Amino acid sequence: MAVTLKTLADQVVVVTGASSGIGLTTAEMAAARGAAVVLAARNAEALGTAVDRIRARGGRAIQVAADVSDREQVQAIADRAVQEYGRVDTWVNNAGISVYGELTEVPLADKRRLFDVTFWGVVHGCEVAVPLLRRHGGAIVNIGSVLSDLAAPLQGLYTAAKHAVKGYTDVLRMELRNAGAPISVTLVKPGAIDTPYTQHARNYLPREPKHPKPTYPPEAVAETILRCAERPVREIVVGGLPRVQIAMHTLSPGLADFYARKMMPSAQQTSEPPHSDDSLYEPSREAYGRRRSGTAAGVFGSSAYTRAALSNVMRAAPLVAAVAFATAVYAATRR
Repeated sequence: MAVTLKTLADQVVVVTGASSGIGLTTAEMAAARGAAVVLAARNAEALGTAVDRIRARGGRAIQVAADVSDREQVQAIADRAVQEYGRVDTWVNNAGISVYGELTEVPLADKRRLFDVTFWGVVHGCEVAVPLLRRHGGAIVNIGSVLSDLAAPLQGLYTAAKHAVKGYTDVLRMELRNAGAPISVTLVKPGAIDTPYTQHARNYLPREPKHPKPTYPPEAVAETILRCAERPVREIVVGGLPRVQIAMHTLSPGLADFYARKMMPSAQQTSEPPHSDDSLYEPSREAYGRRRSGTAAGVFGSSAYTRAALSNVMRAAPLVAAVAFATAVYAATRR
């Protein structure tokens, strides 16, 4: 069955992890474009502020305080959306959390908690969204990472969780397609994004963590998510540099590993002692309600690569390449 997605102004959009960063930016941008938005996260106060701001600008929004690691709480998000708006058209699984530290130093309980939120939160969201979207079609947008394809020392568990998100997303897409379900399943893979991500992460390093340069604005990710809500896209990287890094890893994994091993530990730490309050188990008050970290340097204004990759011209490029390859093979066999 063909997947047909509505224009954003006609959609009901659920966004998890919507109290700050990418989730908050996506929810606000979707509402500004006419969508009815359901903001979900653990921090009810931050959600309330965001919803009030959206409504003050003429937008439609409601909030649901929920922990995505709990399947029943995720179901409550869907129930509230249907109660208020009658349906869901796009479900964005954005909620996630990281832990900085060497794998041998991070306690097992923290490792499990990270997976409960960053991986199982995606699974719970998909399990809840699929029955809703089967009825009339729609989109699931899962937020992976450049670390869905690469590995970052000192963020080993986050790397593992995002690899798992990619594997789960790829299989879900194939199974839904085999079943003829009218559901688009997209994996969005951002690079380093200027959000409060590092401030919310649990930290076992001797110094305060930071994003490696350069970073991209959360608006670049939100724009990508919203494009994928209106047009089926299989997978997209946000950021030209992350795309180059993935290509380098594909072509020369040993060289990519050498670079990551030598450069990433220092690139992910400031010169300051640890001072941020993490949100691994409970939402902290630090940096909630903010799109950006307020501390990052070297932030790009946007991602020209991602805009080009989402353009109609570039969407045709794989087909053109496939046709050219098939033609070349045919010509070779005719000689």
